[in-house]
Amino acid sequence: MYMIDTASAPLKIFTCNSNPELAKKICQHIGIPLGNSHVGKFSDGEIQIRLEETVRGVDVYVIQSTCDPVNQHLMELLVMVDALRRASAGVINVVLPYYGYARQDRKAQARDPVTAKLVANLITTAGADRVITIDLHAPQIQGFFDIPVDQLIGVPILARYFQEKQLDQIVVVSPDHGGVIRARRLAERLGAPIAIIDKRRPAPNVAEVMNIVGEVKGRRCIIIDDIIDTAGTITLAANALMEQGAQEVYACCTHPVFSGPAIERIENSNIVEMVVTDTIPLPPEKMLDKMKVLTVAPLLGEAIVCVHEQQSVSKLFD
Repeated sequence: MYMIDTASAPLKIFTCNSNPELAKKICQHIGIPLGNSHVGKFSDGEIQIRLEETVRGVDVYVIQSTCDPVNQHLMELLVMVDALRRASAGVINVVLPYYGYARQDRKAQARDPVTAKLVANLITTAGADRVITIDLHAPQIQGFFDIPVDQLIGVPILARYFQEKQLDQIVVVSPDHGGVIRARRLAERLGAPIAIIDKRRPAPNVAEVMNIVGEVKGRRCIIIDDIIDTAGTITLAANALMEQGAQEVYACCTHPVFSGPAIERIENSNIVEMVVTDTIPLPPEKMLDKMKVLTVAPLLGEAIVCVHEQQSVSKLFD
């Protein structure tokens, strides 16, 4: 646990309703209590925010993942930031373990919205001074903000877990061409080669595996992605790897969205273990015996301390 002198450097952490357990873990890591606030609804469904302690001149951090229900959690965040700004908080730092709408980062076809940019505008306009996040789906989203953005990476957390398992004959697999850099980062930490799955996506959330580039026969494959949503890509990839003679298949990701048929697909797949982090909380009905949840609380806690004490956060990438 990191102990910080809050008397000489006021620091407070608040949370909305998306991931309060993660916020508590972050506070425990830093060694400060969670800020006292109420985040609820009025009878007509409008968001109600009530700060139960002073924040005047304080360096404030708001923990909120914009996960399901996305619009509810996004609105909670915006109203919380507005409340803090009107209460004269010194610096308002938004900690987004998971950034919703990140996959709508460009116009994929005519007349598409770029919702990732819209959300960035909303957060900035509400009054945020800085954003801290983990594994943005598209790195260019950092440029959508006109305020500083610190993007942390989840690979070191996942790598440590697999290093402790001491698996042999490993190959790290990227489920598509866009994830090669992420796969290479994990592979370097594990001292393993990489393979790439060449796939075609005929429709949203529908993936068709076409080819595997790399040697997977007789190896333990670790598929890594940033987000697993409906689990179609991951489970198809696992099937393809087993058909190519893989010994067994593990899968890991930073953000376990797990919507729609994801849980059923994972349960019935060739994946022997699914390793995720707690950027998004998993309810009991989504927890399977083959799942392992790793916490990002120490990473976010250290990032908050670095920002608060005006130190570089780049050391957290090692």
